[in-house]
Amino acid sequence: MKRFVPTIVAGLMAGAVAEAAPAGYFDLEPGITLQTGDTWSDDGERYRLYGVQSCIRGTPYTDKSGNVRDCGDASMAVLAAYIKDTSPICAAVATTTDVTFVMCYATIDGQRLDLGTLLITSGYAFAALNAEGLPYNAGYAVAEQEARKKSAGLWQFKDVQHPSILLSRNAASRASKDSQ
Repeated sequence: MKRFVPTIVAGLMAGAVAEAAPAGYFDLEPGITLQTGDTWSDDGERYRLYGVQSCIRGTPYTDKSGNVRDCGDASMAVLAAYIKDTSPICAAVATTTDVTFVMCYATIDGQRLDLGTLLITSGYAFAALNAEGLPYNAGYAVAEQEARKKSAGLWQFKDVQHPSILLSRNAASRASKDSQ
């Protein structure tokens, strides 16, 4: 299988000065264990980008050469590249028994940018939806619409399936089976 290499900003950090994360934040560094394009574990703790939904691992898409690829792997590769290239810092915004939801900020050309927005505008992640089908973060929904309109990232492939729609269908199917 051909390795997916994301085309994101290379070398943008050449002039950046390394600093420690401010109080209430932690550094997101290479060496974590990525589980998906929005979730990782580090020292036994599980973290997820709040309001972001990556492609589901195992979900196929067909690239422009006709090769079937794993959408989840593409999302994960881009998250890994952003972590490596932009040294994000994160802060916890909510915690459940098994995951800490975080907001992260990447530094590019001296500007601090929301990592979720970067992933979504690049077309390798999506706005996560709640049970009512509304986005957790309205700004992410707008970013997703713009990425889709521009055919950014995964949106350039006609058979890419929005992961929230797939998750909704799976939940509806389980609910139907449970009610029988």
